[in-house]
Amino acid sequence: MKGYVQVYTGNGKGKTTAAIGISIRALGAGKRVLFLQFMKTRAYSEHKIMTSLEPNLITKALGKPFFVAVEGMMTDEERGKWQDKVVIFPPGQPPKEYLTVINAGLQEAKQAVQSGEYDLVVLDEINCALHFGLVSWDDLLDIIDTKASTTELILTGRGATAELIERADLVTEMKEIKHYYATEGLEARLGIEN
Repeated sequence: MKGYVQVYTGNGKGKTTAAIGISIRALGAGKRVLFLQFMKTRAYSEHKIMTSLEPNLITKALGKPFFVAVEGMMTDEERGKWQDKVVIFPPGQPPKEYLTVINAGLQEAKQAVQSGEYDLVVLDEINCALHFGLVSWDDLLDIIDTKASTTELILTGRGATAELIERADLVTEMKEIKHYYATEGLEARLGIEN
């Protein structure tokens, strides 16, 4: 069976959720899945169940315990909300320790898609890593272009580039129409958003 490149992007909720759903479906069909989460730590509820599905589903979080943002991207109010959980960096100068973790993840992703060991490889939040300059388009394109023909590859995260959208076989944009974060000022709820 031919493997395709799928992209889930947009400012709406559901990108990672869609990738998890497809992963569960693949497991149900007896397939092996690698789920690499860029820019995330094991702080999300899905990790509790996903790690119990090993060895057919391997989940790895490839993020530091802080969020990163480029200077000028966040308002003073947003920075105040995040406080010490965000590291602001000048354009083109992301934190080296973050790059080290991301680059190790890229190497693992490349090996995984080439090996044919996995039927499905998910690079969760890779679009964000690309947007922030933590990943180069050339590195991501190399992963896409060298994947085994039978490996399905899913790339998630806001801000998918025009080049990625052009290269993908399937692109879904999650569009936020209304969200209780904005209308009610809620934070992420355990088991629903976190």
